[in-house]
Amino acid sequence: MPEESREPGEWQAVHVFYAANPQPLLVNCIRPLVASLRDDGLLAGHFFLNYWLEGPHVRLRLRPARAEDTEEVRGRAEEAIDAFLRARPALYEVDTGFLNEFYNALFEIEFPEGDRSAFMGEDGRMNLRPNNSRSWEPYSPEYRKYGGPAGVELAEWHFAHSSDLVAEAFSSMNLHLRTVLLGTSAQLMMVMLSCFLPDARKQAEYLDQYYEFWHRAFPGTGFIGSEEYDRNYAQTAPGLGRRYREIRQAVAATRSGPGGGQGPGGRAVRLPAFLSGWSRHCTELSERVVAAASRGELVFASPEDEQAVPTRDLAVVLPTLLSPYMHMTNNRLHVTIRDEAYLAHILGRVLREDLDGAGLREAPAVSP
Repeated sequence: MPEESREPGEWQAVHVFYAANPQPLLVNCIRPLVASLRDDGLLAGHFFLNYWLEGPHVRLRLRPARAEDTEEVRGRAEEAIDAFLRARPALYEVDTGFLNEFYNALFEIEFPEGDRSAFMGEDGRMNLRPNNSRSWEPYSPEYRKYGGPAGVELAEWHFAHSSDLVAEAFSSMNLHLRTVLLGTSAQLMMVMLSCFLPDARKQAEYLDQYYEFWHRAFPGTGFIGSEEYDRNYAQTAPGLGRRYREIRQAVAATRSGPGGGQGPGGRAVRLPAFLSGWSRHCTELSERVVAAASRGELVFASPEDEQAVPTRDLAVVLPTLLSPYMHMTNNRLHVTIRDEAYLAHILGRVLREDLDGAGLREAPAVSP
C-alpha cells in the first residue's frame, strides 16, 4: 500500500463563467464550499479572482491538502458549482462588440507581447465561453509579477486572506450599494498603503503613479478623466481626508506599540474589527516581503530565466508588489478599473492637501 503524501497537492483551477454580478456566486457557493473543504482538512490553500477573458468569470483556485485529496476536492467543487448554476443562473449575455475597445485595452495590458489570436474569432471579436458553465484549466502562476517561486508562494498566502476578507464583506455588508463598495475599497487601500509605505509623502507619490498607469492604459475610452473625478471633490474631500489620517495613525500605532499612533489630544486611534484585522494582515505581509527581499528570494522573472538576479532594494520591491496586491483585492470586490483609478486620484489629492496643511482639520479618534 503506497504511503500517503504529506505535501500539498497541485493547485486546481476552475473557471466559472457567470455573466452577472458575482456576489451571489461568492456568498452562496464559493464561500461555503471553501469553508466545508477547509473544515474537513482537505485544503492547503485557496483564492478567487474575477476575470474578463472569454467572458466574465470567477477563477477559483483550490490546493488540496494532499495529492490523494485532489479527486474529492474537485468532485465537491463541481457539485457545489453545478448546483448553484442550476438554482441561480446568470441571465445576462455579453456582447463583445459593444465592449470591443475596452477589451482591446485589456489585451494590451495582459498580453503586451502575446498572441491574442487564440481568443479571437474571425470577426475580430473576443470568443466567449458558454454562460453558466465551468471549466477546469491549468493554473499558471505569475512569477514575473510576484517575484518568482518565493514571491508567488507569498502571494498565494496573501490571496487566501484577501479572498476570505472579501467573501465575509459580501456576506455582512451592503456592498451592492456603490457608495458602500467604494467606501470599503478606499479604506482597504488606505490600510495597505499605510502598511507598505509608512511615509505619507511616498503614499501620495505612489497614488499619483497608480492613477497615471490606468489613465495611460485607457486614454480614449471615456472611462477615466480627471475633470469628471473633480466634480464632487469639494463634498468628498473633508471626510475622506479625516478618515485617511485616522487610518494612518492607527497603522502607526501597530508599528510603534504603546503610545504610538495617537490622535488629537493624545487619544489612541482605533479601527473597527474589519479594518484592524486587515491592518494586522497587511503589516505581516509587508514584513514577509521585506524578509524575502533581504534573503534574495524575490526574482521578478520566469524561473527559466537563468540570467535574472534577485531584487533586494525595498524602494523597488514594496511598491512593485503593492500594486498587484492592492489591485487584486479591488478585483475581488468587483470594483471596476474606472472606480479604482477614481479612488487613487481622490486619495492622492486629499493626502497631498492634508500633508500641505490645506485646511483639513484634525479629526477625533475612531470609536472602537
